[in-house]
Amino acid sequence: MVRKGKKRQPTSVTQCNASSEKAPLKLDLGCGKNKKEGFFGVDVEKFPGVDMVFDLTNPWPWEDESVDEIHCSHFIEHFDSVDRAHIVNEAYRVLKPGGKMTLIAPHCFSERAYGDPSHKWPPVSSFWFFYLNKEWRDREAPHTNKFYKCNFRVTWGYSLNPGLEARNQEAQSFAVTWYVNSIMDIHATMTKV
Repeated sequence: MVRKGKKRQPTSVTQCNASSEKAPLKLDLGCGKNKKEGFFGVDVEKFPGVDMVFDLTNPWPWEDESVDEIHCSHFIEHFDSVDRAHIVNEAYRVLKPGGKMTLIAPHCFSERAYGDPSHKWPPVSSFWFFYLNKEWRDREAPHTNKFYKCNFRVTWGYSLNPGLEARNQEAQSFAVTWYVNSIMDIHATMTKV
């Protein structure tokens, strides 16, 4: 779903090749000044390394099934639930079958999710990823099909607080279950079904 009346037009658009005949198209969404090597950088602001300035809450300029891979690190938490749904739906549309999207965000149990005033509610939790799978939605939450049009198979894990890395598995599991700030980021791989 896209909200009406709130969209900004891109300040500049650099066209990129979406043709499957040339090099694979790999997008780094919200790349900022840390664009991943070998990726086409997209951000709403012009930082060094950004290839396209574009507001990703608008319909995306890439053709259906034209993108090989999407990377976004510390990006999705800057959007509310409606815009997040739009972003994953557009990612699903532009990814080739079997294409992957890597998503890294501050975990909801980390203070990092709340410290930045540009982060939107709700913080990212692992439960959100269930909603990105159509079979699960149809069975458990069919009312959310009005928001989500995607169908991803998602796997996820976490980066631990550095203070826990040397601890044994039992101590890590206990901390992750019971202690705030045990988990720093959530890392997800979303594969287009």
